[in-house]
Amino acid sequence: MVGGVNSPVRSFRGVGGHPLVIKKGKGARFFDVDNNSYTDYCLSWGSLILGHAHRDVMRAIKKALSQGTSFGTTTRLEVEIARHIVKCVPSIEMVRFVNSGTEATMSAIRLARGFTKRDLVVKFDGCYHGHFDDLLVAAGSGVANLKASSSEGITPSHVQNTLSLPYNNVEVLEKTLTRYASKIACVILEPVAGNMGVVPAQPHFLKELYRLTRKHKIVLIFDEIMSGFRSGPGGVQAETGVIPDVTCLGKIIGGGFPVGAYGGRRDIMKHLAPLGGVYQAGTFSGNPVVMSAGLATLKNLDTAFYRRLKKNCADVILGLDAIFKAQDIPVHLAHHHAMMSFRFRKQAVINYADARAAASDKIYGRLFWHLLKAGIYLPPADLEAFFISGAHSKNELIRLVREISGFFLQPQQRNERRK
Repeated sequence: MVGGVNSPVRSFRGVGGHPLVIKKGKGARFFDVDNNSYTDYCLSWGSLILGHAHRDVMRAIKKALSQGTSFGTTTRLEVEIARHIVKCVPSIEMVRFVNSGTEATMSAIRLARGFTKRDLVVKFDGCYHGHFDDLLVAAGSGVANLKASSSEGITPSHVQNTLSLPYNNVEVLEKTLTRYASKIACVILEPVAGNMGVVPAQPHFLKELYRLTRKHKIVLIFDEIMSGFRSGPGGVQAETGVIPDVTCLGKIIGGGFPVGAYGGRRDIMKHLAPLGGVYQAGTFSGNPVVMSAGLATLKNLDTAFYRRLKKNCADVILGLDAIFKAQDIPVHLAHHHAMMSFRFRKQAVINYADARAAASDKIYGRLFWHLLKAGIYLPPADLEAFFISGAHSKNELIRLVREISGFFLQPQQRNERRK
């Protein structure tokens, strides 16, 4: 395999050393091929909100497998999970399942262009929407250090119709949407960015974005692939009351399997084939095994689950930030409930430039290995979010706080901060 991995950020390039090879997982832990055990806070990049091998998910998968693996036609499971998503997510009246988050964002943009008969796409610096050619411009996370269009192999014809703006900047947003209003098909953003660390969109920014897209008849797309069903069944849009035209989902709705979905207003979604002229298809879209895992996961995400999860997250955040403040350590946790990331400075981070300024591969690399030796696994990249699941126990979270604070209180770290 290229680089020994099937996705670049798994390679440990951001932290040094060699990546783990995993054998199995259960609850909040997974085990490598040498039988070392780790408490997992990467959770398949946020997909496993119930933890590894949850009994209800495994039971649903086994039942689905006993009846076949793929049929290439509609199954009851697709209808059931579609109904569940439409009921929960305010913006979604109709939904289409695909096989990845990248496929969801790519298809949503094609749909917006077909609906509006316009070409331009507006995105925001540091927001990552998958490896779709049109969107690999000023992307965050694993492509943050690449040059030009964030990746070689992307032709100018793809990026010439993409405008990437600073996140949380109302002035630039208004000027751009006003200037190019007749040419812009859609604006896509993560309402809580998770690939430049965790950066929530500011309330006034979201409200202005909503107002401007409505004014200029531009399709507003929320990429809630990471944030969808994370802190509540309705996603960030339900929390903020800012309802987009189209929403992209993934990760949690697949219960650990490859999945993506996009849905929105009925009048927009009806432009998709077979009802309309915007074409998109997939052999394995709505696969019954995937749908069974996703539906079993979503059925576990009730009010009590989210209440416990938010309380556990708050305990970690408040505990660590209190230690950082008391010891005058120039670090804080950026967060949105169960999504968190380290910022190696005291000041808040509101955009990609801030995120880069608050990053430190060197410090994060040492923190990563300190925690790994203690049996705690974080994402092997500074600008990735880490997550808490429903499977993490109080004792595991207390230990996480203790090990992280212990690292920053080491004499070596104190001396480096003085430099």
